Amino acid sequence: MDHVAIQVGDVPAAAAFYDTVLTPLGGRRLMDFGAVIGYGTDRPDFWLGPVATGGEAREAHLAFAAPDRAAVRAFHEAATGAGAESLHEPRVFPEYHEHYFGAFVRDPDGNNVEAVCHRPE
Repeated sequence: MDHVAIQVGDVPAAAAFYDTVLTPLGGRRLMDFGAVIGYGTDRPDFWLGPVATGGEAREAHLAFAAPDRAAVRAFHEAATGAGAESLHEPRVFPEYHEHYFGAFVRDPDGNNVEAVCHRPE
């Protein structure tokens, strides 16, 4: 996949959330086109913008790669510190595979946002 975009109900609130939680994963805001914002490490691969199709934003599951388990823990701490609901605290999920280490939170629009590391310790 090259990039993904989601629609959000409140762009400033979503941007504040992603500005905070992507930092521990090495991500940052790279582009602003009015109400559309692009995040990534060297190029934007995650975008958010206002709901443009009528109705409300639909729930999505977003999993961001973490370089190590410490980054997963830092992501969870940053997210819950910013007021996000914790869905799953950082832990190994052996049902996915023996080294799957992830943490899941709910963003301001109700999306299930995860940080995951596939490396052992």
